[in-house]
Amino acid sequence: MTKKDKITLSHADAEGSPPAGDNSLLRQKISRRDMLRLTGASGLGLLLGGGGVGSIMAARQAAGRAVPAAAASGLSAGAADTIPFYGKHQAGIITPAQNFLCFASFDLTTSRLSDVQKLLQAWTTAAAALTSGTLIGSANDNPNLPPADTGEADGLTPSKCTLTFGVGPALFDGRFGLAGKRPGSFTELPAFPGDSLESRWSGGDLCVQACADDMQVAFHAIRNLARLARGTAVLRWTQEGFQRSGSADPSGGTPRNLLGFKDGTGNPDVTDDAKMRSIVWSGGTDGPAWMNGGSYLALRRVRFRIEVWDRSSLSDQEATFGRHRQSGAPLGARDEFAKLDLTATDAGGKPVIPPDSHSALAHGDGSIQMLRRSYSYSSGMDLKTGQLDAGLVFISFQKDLKQFVTIQQRLAANDRLNEYMAHTGSAVFACFPGVREGGTIGEQLLEG
Repeated sequence: MTKKDKITLSHADAEGSPPAGDNSLLRQKISRRDMLRLTGASGLGLLLGGGGVGSIMAARQAAGRAVPAAAASGLSAGAADTIPFYGKHQAGIITPAQNFLCFASFDLTTSRLSDVQKLLQAWTTAAAALTSGTLIGSANDNPNLPPADTGEADGLTPSKCTLTFGVGPALFDGRFGLAGKRPGSFTELPAFPGDSLESRWSGGDLCVQACADDMQVAFHAIRNLARLARGTAVLRWTQEGFQRSGSADPSGGTPRNLLGFKDGTGNPDVTDDAKMRSIVWSGGTDGPAWMNGGSYLALRRVRFRIEVWDRSSLSDQEATFGRHRQSGAPLGARDEFAKLDLTATDAGGKPVIPPDSHSALAHGDGSIQMLRRSYSYSSGMDLKTGQLDAGLVFISFQKDLKQFVTIQQRLAANDRLNEYMAHTGSAVFACFPGVREGGTIGEQLLEG
């Protein structure tokens, strides 16, 4: 391995784990190779006018974003490929969805709150490195020690990697003295009609949502965070996901799910701060102070009955969704983003958009919204049935889980789409507010 620049994290154990709470960035240098990248002499320049590190920092500051330490130090990651880890809100919530998802749920194996604090301190330090495209730990060149970083992302860009952390309702069950800090409406989701939930895809004390434009980068992040958790937490379940890549769809259109329909057309505008405060971000009187600036994540693993769907006529499919497959527009309209007119009728007096279609029920009267950030998944073949185990990793963010519950109750009761799917996994997590530089994930909860 070459001795290229990295964020060095002091450590004292054979695994190379960084000490909890060590967020310092030490001994950073600009290698000749990285200088060539910055100046464009290697042909991989950052196209910032040859201004090097200063131009990166200026561009970041002009865009109103913090300058990640990795970019400021001239590491191999391009500025456009890095999403800052530190900030008011966690990245990976209103961030435009990257190409790939690797979601992990963890169970804590300790009963000491101090162990949980140390784990989140170590995860904070590692996350700052992982999202900036650098190796974690300081024992990656010592032949007498196991490398601190597993190495499969060495030399790769950050690929817009984001890491989003949260805690499940089980964390407040009394083991850690946090029962009094549980938000009032933060509980596991109620049972919905038609649920076929399996414990192997449900629940968890902690979660990490890793998203990136490269699957190896996302997997690398989860693998190394799980490694740092040894002795304190173990993986409960993981699920990978994907959507169409930017190169496959340069226009950046709405992604399609595995049923062939556009997924996420009705999402609220994430650039509207007022709307995000009313729909996504917890704050003020919404709940406890430790969640101010955070959001609640609802996840459902939805298996599609693809083989049945594939034998359905196009007209049946479009009536099921209430939208045209090709354009994504509501039935009777041409524009994908046209307003749903649930009162329109055809010449015979029938509603143009069936009242029990997925779009109609998800929309309701429009008063309740949430932010969808879903991915498709494929887990190969179901050996019991010989059919594909594929579907949707449904993820939504909202300031109160009641938003998701209200919409899902409507869908579970009447949605035409229920014929073609089964919910096999379910989990909810309270995703912390953002982390300030020098701070720790979840410190408002664990130390406040």
